[in-house]
Amino acid sequence: MGRAVTVAACALNQWALDFDGNLRRILTSIEVARSRGARYRLGPELEICGYGCADHYLESDTLLHCCQVLAELLRAPAARNILCDVGMPVMHRNVRYNCRVIFLNGKILLIRPKTILANAGNYRELRWFTPWSKPRHVEEYFLPRIIQEVTGQETVPFGDAVLATKDTCLGTEMCEELWAPNSPHIEMGLDGVEIFTNSSGSHHVLRKAHTRVDLVNSATAKNGGIYLLANQKGCDGDRLYYDGCAMISMNGDTVAQGSQFSLDDVEVLVATLDLEDVRSYRAEISSRNLAASKVCPYPRIKVNFELSDSDDVAVPAYIPIQWRHHSPEEEICLGPACWLWDFLRRSKQAGFFLPLSGGIDSSATACIGYSMCHQVCLAVKNGNAEVLADARRIVNDEAYVPEDPREFCGRIFTTCYMASENSTQETCNRAKLLAEQIGSYHINLNIDAAVKAIVGIFSLVTGQSPRFSAYGGSSRENLALQNVQARIRMVLAYLFAQLTLWTRGMPGGLLVLGSSNVDEGLRGYLTKYDCSSADINPIGGISKTDLKSFIQYCIENFQLTSLRSIMSAPPTAELEPLVDGQLSQTDEADMGMTYAELSIYGRLRKIAKAGPYSMFCKLISIWKEICTPREVASKVKHFFRMYSINRHKMTVLTPAYHAENYSPDDNRFDLRPFLYNTTWSWQFRCIDKQVLDLERKEGEPHAEDVD
Repeated sequence: MGRAVTVAACALNQWALDFDGNLRRILTSIEVARSRGARYRLGPELEICGYGCADHYLESDTLLHCCQVLAELLRAPAARNILCDVGMPVMHRNVRYNCRVIFLNGKILLIRPKTILANAGNYRELRWFTPWSKPRHVEEYFLPRIIQEVTGQETVPFGDAVLATKDTCLGTEMCEELWAPNSPHIEMGLDGVEIFTNSSGSHHVLRKAHTRVDLVNSATAKNGGIYLLANQKGCDGDRLYYDGCAMISMNGDTVAQGSQFSLDDVEVLVATLDLEDVRSYRAEISSRNLAASKVCPYPRIKVNFELSDSDDVAVPAYIPIQWRHHSPEEEICLGPACWLWDFLRRSKQAGFFLPLSGGIDSSATACIGYSMCHQVCLAVKNGNAEVLADARRIVNDEAYVPEDPREFCGRIFTTCYMASENSTQETCNRAKLLAEQIGSYHINLNIDAAVKAIVGIFSLVTGQSPRFSAYGGSSRENLALQNVQARIRMVLAYLFAQLTLWTRGMPGGLLVLGSSNVDEGLRGYLTKYDCSSADINPIGGISKTDLKSFIQYCIENFQLTSLRSIMSAPPTAELEPLVDGQLSQTDEADMGMTYAELSIYGRLRKIAKAGPYSMFCKLISIWKEICTPREVASKVKHFFRMYSINRHKMTVLTPAYHAENYSPDDNRFDLRPFLYNTTWSWQFRCIDKQVLDLERKEGEPHAEDVD
């Protein structure tokens, strides 16, 4: 009858400009899909060159090398008798497009350009590509000679069309097109397309996966059909982690789910589905059928190929599955850990160095490193030969097999407690105990000699000796002395990262890990060029609130009992003198706001696009039970003063794993000035006026000025 189709969606860990590796992973995915009976294989967006090429897309070399890889794919025996759908940039009439190239048995059937480009947040596709703005229009594309020599074709169709095989019809979407209000799958489905495909370059954000799943299932629930989503996975060279989640949906139900986080470079999801289930589902949706009778048809590219067997009798009954979503704590445990592994193996370094203070942030970073070691050992146990080869190269031992996460951690992870006269024995003990429990190679050192030497140089030159506030010094002296300690820790971190393995008779150097959270970055509560300055930061996009929940998760799942005392201790920088042996400094007192408040400010500023006045207006409603309008005004003003004074620090923020949509990352996500008029005079006057108006309405006593 020809009704059971077997299709494959892939998640590939591609790497920007790694054409050898990208070709190898694409070929592997095609081989796996074929071996499992698939006749159609879908890969991620721009998989030939890797999604994160950025301004390299503007180089002719990138186009050339993509064509060379495509030629290899067209020649490959593995790509025979399977419909292959790959992604790459294509220049048509001197305009660059983000395209799918669909080919069969060495012949290109269609080049389909993306019609709706992603251009918000981390995405800048309009900088490099132009959207195809001619719906249902196809033109002739003259193939480069390198491709003509392989296919024997001079021209191929280029544009917005669908493929009509002998048994069904396929239509292509690309990433952002699924998220748009006018998604192509709507009218494709009305025009009889039964299989929708989506190649994505979608990155991980905490609590985002369900949105993607809901969009895919909704697409087929309203219109019927089979929907395949392929996605990139891993770190392809920057702050983003692409989180896989390849999936196949049918008639509103998920029928196959790929992993969100894993160390497998190639994952192929295969399903065999009955086309008659699509047709019968659509038959009873009268509103859909009425709309279909009026739809403007898509150009159809006829393909002399079947996705089904003509004699299939035992057709499958599809069984819906319940998508299993990770909790936010699990996402923090797994996503940054996989990102760290990609960064470590691709940078060809020998491990990580972490200044471990005994506080929540650095401890959370240590736990993520430990989680990475768990993931490596699990992957090796499950037979992942590539992870094993990478681990052996990193530890410089060709016979090594990582089996125990603690033992592996001791080889590749160095932690260091950098004490000063302002440190407490409690934080030293916490850091030491956590290091013992995760198995890291741990160093204790004291920075007082270096601090005294630096301050001594200043005193020798100026004849002045700065003092802490506790000893009668000014706020300027106090802050400068804190900053000296913080910056010396950064210098020492890099020195020990370069030479610690040398002292142990081991080759290589270590990547320095930072551990400032997203809220501290937003507020600017960090010293510029202190030990928040590092090579990479796995928690820089995660809130303090989420990190506390993650610490509790690690206590329960990794049995890291040392974290209990870390959880109960007040966050502190330990940069000011102790008073009677006790802490005199806490983070929230220093900042003048709580971490919970910072998370709210961050979401309103970035996600809700609120300036000072709009934030005030929203918060007088949100906090009406706990704050008067005057108190809200004071809090909002203080936040914006501190945010704008410290915004310059974001220009040198350590590259961090992107996990929150209110990240202040200045690189490309949160584009703002870094020199502000920090008085916000006009904006704050608007707030003052509103406070006075509210107080008059409520009959409260008021002053003429609101501070």
